[in-house]
Amino acid sequence: MPKGSPELTNARREEIINACETLYRTMNFKEITLKEIGTVTSFSRTSIYNYFQTREEIFLALFKREYDLWIADLHKIAAENTSLTNDDLASKLAHSLDKRRQLLKLLTMNMYDMEQNSRMELLTDFKKSYGDSMVAVESLLAQFRPDMTDTERKSFIYVFFPFMFGIYPYTVVTDKQKTAMENAGIHYMYSSVYELTFQCVKNLLM
Repeated sequence: MPKGSPELTNARREEIINACETLYRTMNFKEITLKEIGTVTSFSRTSIYNYFQTREEIFLALFKREYDLWIADLHKIAAENTSLTNDDLASKLAHSLDKRRQLLKLLTMNMYDMEQNSRMELLTDFKKSYGDSMVAVESLLAQFRPDMTDTERKSFIYVFFPFMFGIYPYTVVTDKQKTAMENAGIHYMYSSVYELTFQCVKNLLM
């Protein structure tokens, strides 16, 4: 790790993560190299190695940040509401994920390769944020659905979190995919992130 204050180190790490996020909006994972990231930062590829050893580590840091932002939104729901109906809770959870399109897109990636090519301390930090997001959702259930048992809350978590992996592919469809589905005779019905998530959560709360 290069010398410097923790604030400076964090600022440089954030610049690299931001560059990765910018590229990921228009490029796919395989196209984004450390050299490409270096072209949109003030760092050379060699300098990036002072903060991240692999491309996967940068994506993992972006992934962690997205989970942390989502957790902050979940905590805000808990703090700003004293009671919520099932529909209200489903709506707020749906809106919270609708704001996190990047998180949903990252969930479609090959997690095995990303985690395999990251250092243990960074993977552990990521897993902590992932775990904290599960705790935050479970806390919302405990707060607004006190009638649910611990087992019922756990069941909600272990359906809802795997469901999240499929939200992006079902709500973001390219023209090429649409054409292929039409050619295959598949009548695709578009749903937004909000609509898909709302309906899932509402059904799980019944």
